[in-house]
Amino acid sequence: MTDTLISSLTVDALREFLHQAGYRAEVVADQPNLPVLRSATGGMPFDVRLNNRLAGDMAAYADMTLMAGLQVQGELALGVINDWNNARRFARLRLLQGHLILDMDVSVLGGVSPAHLRAKLELWDRLIHDLLAYLRELAAKNAAPEASVGTASQKDEQVAPAA
Repeated sequence: MTDTLISSLTVDALREFLHQAGYRAEVVADQPNLPVLRSATGGMPFDVRLNNRLAGDMAAYADMTLMAGLQVQGELALGVINDWNNARRFARLRLLQGHLILDMDVSVLGGVSPAHLRAKLELWDRLIHDLLAYLRELAAKNAAPEASVGTASQKDEQVAPAA
């Protein structure tokens, strides 16, 4: 194995890594002193939030959270979220203040290969596409949608509570 292990994340290195993987990545306003990168896949925007600064290097972080959100209008049954979470691993779906949030934590503690980090990005990409397909399928099953879910570019996505 000739790859150097990645044992910390920095804004610049992560932005370059995302670019090399084919994603756009821009730094957006920091959360309370924590940097956030914004990207998208399949028209779905997502944030990359760096967490847990490493001692001795104020620019290096131990992990990141990949996070995508959809606005919910109306009621959404928790069973819809539970069904998603029970059928999938690696990321979690939750309802928070009128938003459906998908997030996945990625740690580099102990060192990971670039291929491992790339695989995590590919998994994230797949999970977002699976979520959008899941919501479309759910909307198609429900003739009288009671809640709509969507990003600014997907306002026509409809999701109704599971029966």
